[in-house]
Amino acid sequence: MQHRLPVRLTRRLTLVASLLSVLSLSAQAQGVIKIGEINSYKAQPAFLEPYKKGMELAVEQINAAGGINGKKVQLIVRDDNANPGDAVRAAEELISREQVDVLAGSFLSNIGLALTDFAKQKKVFFLAGEPLTDKIVWANGNRYTFRLRASTYMQAAMLVPEAVKLRKKRWAVVYPNYEYGQSAAATFKQLLKAAQPDVEFVGEQAPPLGKLDAGSVVQALADAKPDAIFNVLFGADLSKFVREGNTRGLFQGREVVSLLTGEPEYLEPLRDETPNGWIVTGYPWYGIQTPEHKAFFLAYYNKYKDNPKLGSVVGWTTIQALASGIKAAKSTETEKLIKAFSGLVIDTPFGKTTFRAEDHQSTMGAFIGKTKNEGGKGVMVDYRYLDGAKYLPGPEEVKKLRPAD
Repeated sequence: MQHRLPVRLTRRLTLVASLLSVLSLSAQAQGVIKIGEINSYKAQPAFLEPYKKGMELAVEQINAAGGINGKKVQLIVRDDNANPGDAVRAAEELISREQVDVLAGSFLSNIGLALTDFAKQKKVFFLAGEPLTDKIVWANGNRYTFRLRASTYMQAAMLVPEAVKLRKKRWAVVYPNYEYGQSAAATFKQLLKAAQPDVEFVGEQAPPLGKLDAGSVVQALADAKPDAIFNVLFGADLSKFVREGNTRGLFQGREVVSLLTGEPEYLEPLRDETPNGWIVTGYPWYGIQTPEHKAFFLAYYNKYKDNPKLGSVVGWTTIQALASGIKAAKSTETEKLIKAFSGLVIDTPFGKTTFRAEDHQSTMGAFIGKTKNEGGKGVMVDYRYLDGAKYLPGPEEVKKLRPAD
């Protein structure tokens, strides 16, 4: 036996349904721009907590100024558990369920490569903010993927002239054994050998990421008797390496060139164990006096009552770059975004940066300087900013490095 609703109630339900439909269409017409962001928040909190704060600051600023092309920005974040498979599953969920307009993020280079391939397969726009491997824009590059940060090649190319000035013949290298570390070590060796043909690499240690046996690594490097060391370790691995190296005298009388060590995320935790005189790339936020950096610094400090880290800069700039690209494209359609980003000039806390059309790599540079133990606190001294555009191969060389789109 069927029960019919009273006519008056049926009419009311129909009216409510109609109103909900109208409201839904109105919201859809007004719309929001959804940015799907994927990163290793639990695995790499030192960098990615400030990074997330930088992103949230940028979203707040953009929305306060009226959004992008009249639409508010919504940031939808997923953790990839430092696992490429989980990253791809998160990307799939963001695209299919959350219906995000663009993808962004990743920290670890192997995950950046997985998302680069996902973007190609799904034909979705992806801005890789942090992963540094050159494969993202060269060997595995594709038309859907752009990258913000200065790559391993760029930062190694900035450090090699300083390494050459040391006039050391016997070098050892130590790096985390995954894509970023392998890429950085290989590039440094290649560029140093080209600049100083008599150089010898007498030792190489490649511990698993996050699983450094500091005692055995430091002893193996000492046994190789190098004149200088190129270090690519970061985070907790770096802290263990420095502590054990100090204890065993590894750094006494030896020069060290070290990628990323000047970044506050990794330098500040060293505290009174900070070695003096390492040549590093990093971010001396306390000494950058340009108007664009001052504006960023004050906005970040006023919101969080904390000094920015390099992650803060990368997170903020990732969102601002997407905003600039979407404004230029007047759309979130993938093809229009690709066209808009090719040659796009954006404002960053380090000055203007261009996304190169030939390989989708931005020209955002890096600071190089030396570490100093200043009253039990690690800082960078004698630093200067190097423009990334000067440390990238030209269009003809890129054609050999990158597959045709």
